Amino acid sequence: MTGKLKEIICLAGGEWLVSFTTRVNPVNMFYRLQNAEVDVDIKKVSRRRTKTANDFCWAMCTDIGNALTPPIPKEEVYREAIKAVGKFETMHMRAEAVDMFREIWSQRGVGWQTAVIDYSDIPGCKIVFAYYGSSTYNTEEMSRLISYLKQDMENMELPIPISKEEEERLLAQWGKASCRTTEDATSAGG
Repeated sequence: MTGKLKEIICLAGGEWLVSFTTRVNPVNMFYRLQNAEVDVDIKKVSRRRTKTANDFCWAMCTDIGNALTPPIPKEEVYREAIKAVGKFETMHMRAEAVDMFREIWSQRGVGWQTAVIDYSDIPGCKIVFAYYGSSTYNTEEMSRLISYLKQDMENMELPIPISKEEEERLLAQWGKASCRTTEDATSAGG
């Protein structure tokens, strides 16, 4: 979840109250964790990849999907690449909550997917791997995804849609690009 820090207050008991704003609805998380001790990790948002890098990724997914027999949709190629090299969270989750979590998680975009393992050492729980879509990737993570897709194209003897120089230019741009908006991330399907 991303947001902006807004206010900090020192309470009479010596505790600190820190508030922030976000566009992600935190209501369910708040009520689920309201009285629990939680781990909070606050850091500056890293810069995201450019629209051009996103286009390059989808062009490779399209070419790979079209070259297969039978052809498969670019979205399926993308999802498999995300599972192969993407970032994910591993969670133990109550079995009855898994289906709802999977549905909500997948609504964030094409790459936001889950894998479930029925076995967990916690009774009544399953293990859920929740993969993030590439709309959240930083330069290094997006570079790993593109390298994976390029390797697939090379293995299939498909031409890479851009030159090595253009690819290097895209990589250099990632560090200079401004953060993507929520609307951009949603429209990109990442």
